[in-house]
Amino acid sequence: MAKETPVRIALPEREHGPLRAILLRIVVALLCIVATAMIVYFERDGYRDLDRRVDSLLDAFYYATVTLSTTGYGDITPDSPAARLTNIIVITPLRFLFLIVLVGTTIEVLTERSRQQFRYARWRRRVKKHTVVIGYGMKGRSAVKALLDQGAKAESIVVVDQNGTMVKAATGDGCVGVVGDARREEVLRQASVATAERVIVAADRDDTSVLVTLTARRLSPRATIVAAAKEEQNIGVLRQGGADVVIPTAESAGRLLGLSTIAPHAGEVLEDLLEPVAGLQISERDVRPEDVGLAPARLTAQGEIVLTVIRRGVAHRFDSGGVKVFQPGDRIVVIRATDAARAQQAADAERQEQGRRGRRDRSAPRGVEPRRGPSRYRGDDSDEPDAQDESGLADPDGEYESEATEPDGRAARRSRRASPRDDEG
Repeated sequence: MAKETPVRIALPEREHGPLRAILLRIVVALLCIVATAMIVYFERDGYRDLDRRVDSLLDAFYYATVTLSTTGYGDITPDSPAARLTNIIVITPLRFLFLIVLVGTTIEVLTERSRQQFRYARWRRRVKKHTVVIGYGMKGRSAVKALLDQGAKAESIVVVDQNGTMVKAATGDGCVGVVGDARREEVLRQASVATAERVIVAADRDDTSVLVTLTARRLSPRATIVAAAKEEQNIGVLRQGGADVVIPTAESAGRLLGLSTIAPHAGEVLEDLLEPVAGLQISERDVRPEDVGLAPARLTAQGEIVLTVIRRGVAHRFDSGGVKVFQPGDRIVVIRATDAARAQQAADAERQEQGRRGRRDRSAPRGVEPRRGPSRYRGDDSDEPDAQDESGLADPDGEYESEATEPDGRAARRSRRASPRDDEG
């Protein structure tokens, strides 16, 4: 009989390197020794070494080492009341700190299991409506990344894998990890599949996917199970085993390759949809209250193309004609731009608008502001009174020319006064 892999729960946490922890403990221990030795040396007149006084720094360090390690040879002892009081108030707490540092590793090992059990029990009480991902290979990683891109919280994702390295990578991404064989019911129970909302089966083998799907469906009848299949012939088996959606990974990749060869632009659109950050994305959401009563085509003006409307559990495609207007409780599957693409479009539009304003400002004549309001010339369709020139005088006959007509832009205005020769005529 094959040896079963032990089940282990790995919760995400911030870890420090072992070298840093060891160096920190060594530094604390040395500081305790140095502090004790300095205290003894400065109060050396109050200490006696058998038949002589403590008179060297070496004696002080010797006493500090023997005292803090609780060896206690008794050759050097505090003799004066001040030295004894210092031992009680200062050196005794340093001894406790030194002992804690020395046995800190042992204490940490003994308490780590209790701490992990406490954290796991608290997690089991709180976890519900989470997502369980079986396998953290390429498919599992991509599935988790897609969930995170859609706004899912990393702590609401539980990754199950037999490889401890993969589980460690999952916990490094903020997910909860379970080390164990997902084909065993005990492992799925440890991952709280019974209270999960979604189960993603991304195993490397189709037979493993079938067995995991059967077990997960038995433990969680209401969860949405999505499974990956390498071979098309196993799609039906996975559906019969309880999978709601089956993704033929190899077949889908092959179709995409063929389509991209025949219709490159169609392949680019599909690649754009699969890109998680930029471009377009397929999303599913509830119909908003302001959408109720609108035709699906009306959402195009809002930047969304409706592909399917789900009403009372039945999917109506856009070409079926079964949905005229949205109703409360409907869900829709739409194609829309990603948030990053929308932000980029808004930035591009702002830059274009600034460029147009800059070109208009450069094309205007220097020293002349654009005319605003009613015209100053008679004959315009305006109910305003006759405009005045800059001096405040009216121009009833419209005989003055605009300063813009002066070739050199001067502000002087010329009047068409009749010359004496004209008067004689």
